[in-house]
Amino acid sequence: QVQLVESGGGLVQPGGSLRLSCAASGSIVSINAMGWYRQAPGKQRELVATITRGGSTNYADSVKGRFTISRDNAKNTVYLQMNSLKPEETAVYYCYVGGITIKSDFGSWGQGTQVTVSS
Repeated sequence: QVQLVESGGGLVQPGGSLRLSCAASGSIVSINAMGWYRQAPGKQRELVATITRGGSTNYADSVKGRFTISRDNAKNTVYLQMNSLKPEETAVYYCYVGGITIKSDFGSWGQGTQVTVSS
């Protein structure tokens, strides 16, 4: 069983910055894909950014140049640095982690952390 703990959300003014963290724990052998998604009220969950074990990244067009995803493989943790935040990016942000445990493959979602961009 894999547990994910997210942190770093909160209230920020437009143009401000936040850094989200998501730490995975459990009987993990290796982690392959890690990523961040978000879901605004009344909308579907959408991809924000992903990163492979080797460090290759992929971003939604709307966040390119402002958000940076990174990971610390030794700590099984993924980060999302968000700069120049916009009000329309208010949402619950979820991390996703996929990999292998001692028993099987896994794919797990974090509990979500609220990001509110407002003056």
